[in-house]
Formats: sequence, C-alpha cells, structure tokens
Amino acid sequence: QVQLVESGGGLVQAGGSLRLSCAASGFTFSIYTMGWFRQAPGKEREFVAAISWSGGSTYYTDSVKGRFIISRDNAKNTVYLQMNRLKPEDTAVYYCAATLQLVSTKGPDYQYWGQGTQVTVSS
Repeated sequence: QVQLVESGGGLVQAGGSLRLSCAASGFTFSIYTMGWFRQAPGKEREFVAAISWSGGSTYYTDSVKGRFIISRDNAKNTVYLQMNRLKPEDTAVYYCAATLQLVSTKGPDYQYWGQGTQVTVSS
C-alpha cells in the first residue's frame, strides 16, 4: 500500500549534478514532512535534508548546504533532491522517507522509507 520509490541516481563526475525524485503513494503525502537520508558502505545512515508539509521550511545537514536543494510537489506526491557541485564524499545510497513530525533529522522519527537509489561521484 505505502510506497516511496526513488529514482535519478547514477554515476557522475565530481562537480556535476543529479536530481533525485521520490514518488509517494498510499498515504496522505501533503501532511507529511519528507526527508532524504544517505548511507555509504561501512557507515551509518545520515540525514541529508528535510522539507515541511507545505514546503515552507527546509533543513539541510551542514555538508550539503548551498549545494543541495530539497523541494516537493504535493500535486504529484513527489519530493526532489537537486544535488549540485557533487563531491566524492556524497557517494552513497540515498533514501527518501516520510514523517508526521515537524522537520526531523532523526531516522527513527520517519515512518515510511523508500528502497534507495545509488549515487556515485567519481574524483
């Protein structure tokens, strides 16, 4: 019933850009805060960005501020992550997630999770 499906990952050179998309279904998308997390091999999952129900508030981890932009289109039940000036340390599997809480950086606060999409940035 509930699905979050990420797409848009791939292999890019350092300095390049990618736009990730996450299509949601099976829940009332417009009342959920949406977030992006990432996990690299051998590392713990980390918070990347979040956006409030209406898109009026956003939050980014320090390492991506000024480079990544999170946005949402409630009419399409889709959240996006525009990633610019990518660095090798951005390499990870990226996951989208949903929570009824106000903007949260904590993975356990998120109720629904997607399957992830791989982003690889070459140096």
